[in-house]
Amino acid sequence: VRNYKRLTPLTVLDYALESLDNLRPGDCVVCFSKNDIYSVSRQIEARGLECAVIYGSLPPGTKLEQAKKFNDPDDPCKILVATDAIGMGLNLCIKRIIFNSIVKPTINEKGEKEIDSITTSQALQIAGRAGRYGSSFKQGEVTTMHRDDLVQLKEILSEPVRPVKAAGLHPTPEQIEMFAYHLPDATLSNLIDIFVSLSQVDGLYFVCNIDDFKFLADMIQHIPLNLRSRYVFCTAPLNRKEPFVCTTLLKFARQFSRNEPLTFDWLCRHTKWPLAAPKNIKELVHLEAVHDVFDLYLWLSYRFMDMFPDAVLVRDIQKKLDDIIQVGVCNITKLIRASQSAAAPDTAEVVSEDFPLSRTRRDTRAVSDRHGAKSTEALSIAVEVPGERRAKNLKGYRSATRQEDLKSHGRGSLANRLLREGLLTQEMLRQLESEWQDQHRSGRYGLGSKRDDQKGSKETGKKKK
Repeated sequence: VRNYKRLTPLTVLDYALESLDNLRPGDCVVCFSKNDIYSVSRQIEARGLECAVIYGSLPPGTKLEQAKKFNDPDDPCKILVATDAIGMGLNLCIKRIIFNSIVKPTINEKGEKEIDSITTSQALQIAGRAGRYGSSFKQGEVTTMHRDDLVQLKEILSEPVRPVKAAGLHPTPEQIEMFAYHLPDATLSNLIDIFVSLSQVDGLYFVCNIDDFKFLADMIQHIPLNLRSRYVFCTAPLNRKEPFVCTTLLKFARQFSRNEPLTFDWLCRHTKWPLAAPKNIKELVHLEAVHDVFDLYLWLSYRFMDMFPDAVLVRDIQKKLDDIIQVGVCNITKLIRASQSAAAPDTAEVVSEDFPLSRTRRDTRAVSDRHGAKSTEALSIAVEVPGERRAKNLKGYRSATRQEDLKSHGRGSLANRLLREGLLTQEMLRQLESEWQDQHRSGRYGLGSKRDDQKGSKETGKKKK
């Protein structure tokens, strides 16, 4: 273990930013979801400021270009909006880190998504990006967007970092082949399950989470591959929440099983290369997925050189795709506007990507401290709404007269929020109001119905007497 001392001071401020109007050159707003990235960057540009954007699914080349744009003293871009992707591998000239939120989606042991406070390690890693030695800022500062979060952030930063007590181990292909010899009829997913159930590790080690491996193993189980090749395909680095990347791996495996090389022309046909600059957020997300497909091809080319022979050509078009994505990220505010003007089905997809509604469980304890945060409001809406978002009805028709009518019924704030979030349309609202009034008149709902029921029961009692 090597210990290093920080060479520049880092100060936790006693005040929160509270408004994007208080941003200064060298500020970095840290968000933990794509939706917050889109929202904050648009609000910043609405104030006439330029901002660079960095998040995890961007290609490395695009991240570096955005970092270069932010670091350049001659560039008008002086604000950075980023996720915790800035925590590693990027040299940035940041004066002040501002946490837009201190809650982050995490995966629990059951594979469910939870919303929980960031750890001390994460907070220190991100906050430590401010005032780096050798940058133009000799001192770093850290604060939060909302006043309520600042006290909790100070508590998190003051806690000791939990020591790393164990390291993860994953079964090797040789071990799986040995099991397969004794269990010839078992699938790769079954073999992994059996191996893990029989494995014994001491306190210094644990068996790695194998859910991603098993997901890919089940996906390509029907394709005839030898065990070693199947194992390699299942260890491919991809995001299983990206359908386009997963279906591409499936096609790669199918072509590979027929002993047909995956050529540059084949890949271009599949990805519909060449591709144009994105016109909305959905197209930008797709371009990021195509970039991941090129990464997947290159990763497999190192392992199966004969079957993935055109790595040089793929690397060339991946650089061109980097430039196209960079254009999209530079115009991200225009893409958001275009998505929203087209009834914003794209925004709904981004929400579902970050927080799959069917598998998300809300940690109310962590979120309850965040009443004023716009990001948490978005999180709670994404988590609380059951079933499928009505993407086709996302274009809300706001009417000032209608809003006043709603407020007179005491239901304005909720209805307005549902309209803003696209979960309710005016037509649906009118229908609900009509049904509510009908039910109220018939005495089936509301306080009036209870009184009517009580009155009716008393009268019935009198008649019985």
